[in-house]
Amino acid sequence: MLERLFGLNELGTNPRREILAGVTTFLTMAYIIFVNPQILSGSGMDLGAVFVATCLAAAFGSAFMGLYANYPIALAPGMGLNAYFTFTVVGTLGYTWQVALGAVFISGILFFILSVTPVREYIVDSIPKSLKMAIGAGIGLFLGIIGLQEAGVVVDHPATLVTLGDLTSESVILAAIGLVLMAILDAWKVPGAIIISILTLTAYGLLFGDTQWAGIADTPPSLTTFLEMDIGGALEVGAITIIFTFLFVDFFDNTGTLIGVAHRAGLLTKDGKLPRLRKALIVDSTAAMAGAALGTSTTTSYIESAAGVRAGGRSGLTAVVVATLFLLALFFAPLAGMIPVYATAPALIYVACLMARGMSEFDWEDVTEYVPAVVTAIAMPLTYSIAHGIAFGFITYAVIKIGAGRYKEVKPAIAILAVLFVVKFAFA
Repeated sequence: MLERLFGLNELGTNPRREILAGVTTFLTMAYIIFVNPQILSGSGMDLGAVFVATCLAAAFGSAFMGLYANYPIALAPGMGLNAYFTFTVVGTLGYTWQVALGAVFISGILFFILSVTPVREYIVDSIPKSLKMAIGAGIGLFLGIIGLQEAGVVVDHPATLVTLGDLTSESVILAAIGLVLMAILDAWKVPGAIIISILTLTAYGLLFGDTQWAGIADTPPSLTTFLEMDIGGALEVGAITIIFTFLFVDFFDNTGTLIGVAHRAGLLTKDGKLPRLRKALIVDSTAAMAGAALGTSTTTSYIESAAGVRAGGRSGLTAVVVATLFLLALFFAPLAGMIPVYATAPALIYVACLMARGMSEFDWEDVTEYVPAVVTAIAMPLTYSIAHGIAFGFITYAVIKIGAGRYKEVKPAIAILAVLFVVKFAFA
């Protein structure tokens, strides 16, 4: 049955290797079970319900990817967009979390339409590589400043906007220890470096009274967020930018992750293309819609899947194993409720470091490429908005290219979006 479903022999793998790869991938991304509820609960959502939605969305997306597209790629609610969901859409713009879920759902529908039409390739080809890399790096910096705030390393200041917090406080010291522990474990190639650090700091909190014991396992909490998305509210004119941001980031993040993991697994064709890309993108878009219906921010492919690939994963069986483990994780809700902020803050900072690697891909020899890229990246944390970073990047790219007499490099899609962003800022 496994051979028929996944073609293990053709891919040069076996069940034992695939199961080991699935466990490895799960350990590297299991931190999302604890971090996502912490972030989204800041929008007013019930932490227990988000925990269940996170596990179910990850299980559905990973199983669908394995069974339908036959790739060793796992899915879960993505880091970055969950922060945008809470701190920008709800916290800054003032929308309800129900409207934010509606925007995620609509972006999933649009993503699905793009996945089954030729428009997909046109959009991918229209956005320059420097801006694609800048968006990922900028999201990383956005997560970084949130993590530093959560840890207490960075605090607000009336004169300088931000300043150094109390470095002698317990939360700062423990967060620093957590970050260092993650990096050391990862340097030694220990699977699950992030989750090990989170659980270690949680154990400290339990021992020294910072956290109250609530048990390890229990029946899953009630899914009170199910079908609570407000699609009507998300269709208001003011929310269009929000939908676009969810769609844009999800689309390119997925495409980059799929190609990157497939490349490491040796699954690309000789001309560098990804077989069954359409199927994989259909999975991603459907998972985004399903996640919103369950009650979580955008569900996306995880670059951590590369850890499973390094462990030998080559088929969809790896992803199915990950899905099974996420379902089992449903019964550990009490543990998720005990995780202190100083345990999850270093995870945000560590993921930020991983995502910031995209800046190495900037074309540092071409000023018309690296200036828009840097503007995109730094605008996200400094304006506390992924959407504003994308807008500033597109506008800067179009203006500099045209001013330098290289207007032919500005694809129509970029020019149109740049003009629309200018209009939006002018009349906002």
